[in-house]
Amino acid sequence: MRPAMTDMRDPLLPTETAEPSGSPGPLAIGVAVIERNLETMSSSPGVYRMLSAKGDALYVGKAKNLRKRVAAYARPDRLPLRLQRMVADTASMEVITTHTEVEALLLESNLIKRLAPRYNILLRDDKSFPYILLTGDHDWPQIVKHRGARSRKGEYFGPFASAGAVNQTLSALQRAFLLRSCPDTIFANRTRPCLLYQIKRCSAPCVERIGREDYLRLVAEARDFLSGHSQRIQRDLAARMEEASAAMEYEQAAVYRDRIRALSHIQAHQDINPQEVAEADVVALHQAGGSTCVQVFFFRSGCNYGNRAYFPVHAQGEEAAQVMAAFLGQFYADKQPPREVLVSLEPAERAIVAQALSEKAGRKIAVFEPKRGDRRRLVDHALDNAREALGRRLAESDAHLRLLDGVGSLFGLDGAPERVEVYDNSHIQGAQAVGGMIVAGPDGLMKAAYRKFNIRSEDLRPGDDYGMMREVLARRFRRARKEDPDRDRGLWPDLVLIDGGQGQLNAALDVFADLGVEDVPLAAIAKGPDRNAGRERFFVPGREPFSLEPGDPVLYFLQRLRDEAHRFAIGSHRQRRSRAIGQSLLDDVPGIGARRKKALLHHFGAARDVANAGLADLEAVSGISKAMAKKIYDHFHPQG
Repeated sequence: MRPAMTDMRDPLLPTETAEPSGSPGPLAIGVAVIERNLETMSSSPGVYRMLSAKGDALYVGKAKNLRKRVAAYARPDRLPLRLQRMVADTASMEVITTHTEVEALLLESNLIKRLAPRYNILLRDDKSFPYILLTGDHDWPQIVKHRGARSRKGEYFGPFASAGAVNQTLSALQRAFLLRSCPDTIFANRTRPCLLYQIKRCSAPCVERIGREDYLRLVAEARDFLSGHSQRIQRDLAARMEEASAAMEYEQAAVYRDRIRALSHIQAHQDINPQEVAEADVVALHQAGGSTCVQVFFFRSGCNYGNRAYFPVHAQGEEAAQVMAAFLGQFYADKQPPREVLVSLEPAERAIVAQALSEKAGRKIAVFEPKRGDRRRLVDHALDNAREALGRRLAESDAHLRLLDGVGSLFGLDGAPERVEVYDNSHIQGAQAVGGMIVAGPDGLMKAAYRKFNIRSEDLRPGDDYGMMREVLARRFRRARKEDPDRDRGLWPDLVLIDGGQGQLNAALDVFADLGVEDVPLAAIAKGPDRNAGRERFFVPGREPFSLEPGDPVLYFLQRLRDEAHRFAIGSHRQRRSRAIGQSLLDDVPGIGARRKKALLHHFGAARDVANAGLADLEAVSGISKAMAKKIYDHFHPQG
């Protein structure tokens, strides 16, 4: 579905830009921008965007009548304070018209998810859900966990709320149906059964320990079970077990018994298995303390596939119905909705939301608040979970904010830091050196803001930690000066914490002096004698090194940040080292693919021997032409 681009301006370019003058204030300027856009705005459905002077999206909204809806922003005295601030920040607008209000809602949800405007209700969710895939592109189907686009041919069952839930189910399915989980390449090259066959989790079709007809029967049973026919499958297995036992085929009866136990194990881990609900998401919302928790339970084929809690970001006082509507729009912007969405309260414009989801799914989607029966009990259960999750979150947030206050007091900051950046390096004698930056704020660790820096300087001595730290900080803050020179985009830290002692701190001070960064507080945390946790020393410019009492909560908090930076840096280093181990000198030679690389390695034995080979020796390799031999020789002997 494509929205109709019938607006007056190119939607990718600002339509009006406010020119600051001496007398009017920011609010008056914002109102003037809106009024100028209203002069040519249509009355059709569509989506509007408020933009800042830098072109960043401040707010994305949809309207049945664009002109009527946007006109409300031109009367700031009737707006809440939050929207008055938005109008004051508005320097331009963009408008896209659509055919219907449903199209506008779908477009609005996609834009909010992509642009994350400051004044919208935001669902910060970057995780995809795992599925179970029963492949359909091989003669011997495979059962595996799957994430991402459904590009592979086969049948997908899910979503599951977490990788743990899908792994647990897969393990039980392997015991119940003995389907292979190995990749096709391994399957094709097996000459004897693997360990999974020995522990009775695979029927070893790779070496024909089972016939294809019998294997496909297992596939069909697994498909039926995942499609919600578990009771029938269990009855069939029980009948076969009794037949085998009556025929004194006790080993076969034991196989059926183990399969029945595995199926029972799957069902035993389902907290609730409603008989009346085959395919539904249960969405429950609870508000307290100006915050919201939305708990989502996934039910597919009559089974509970787990739940996940979300904490949408919004202004205090936002109505629950508005938050629910915004959540549903953004949550299903990149997910396929089920046939039923059971909610704890009706979202704003429920009919429009349901119609938008139906249009996206290509089938009727029911969005409603059940009042009684199994569906109501499911909603109540989800609501209890939302209430408990929000309580835990608020308690953790209060404790976290107190710790940040303590950090601000410890390092003499003006208040609790909103953004703390912690740096560490990892290497082995200078090889595959990586710098890591982790970020923490009022809501905890901000993993989306983590960054790793592959050390590029070729003139560093192996193991020069000070030089590595200088490179990391120089690259980080040069980029910050370029991308956020006015420091209004939240990219600058309120505190930089470095894992190390006075030497690392001096290296950081040198970088800040070179870049002219004068107002970013710096501190270093060094392990105490014998690297004992609890005896750390802190180094701050202009102060003598100091330590905190071993039981101090602020010390424990800073240790956790330091350890997280170390974990992230060493993990990035290991990834880089693993990639380097799998690389060859031949990978950098233009025109050398897998076939030529294999021929060279078979002839010379090692990539280093290829690099040292003469031109005549290279020409003697089967499959290597004279021109290619010359190219390889020139690559390794550029001065030749």
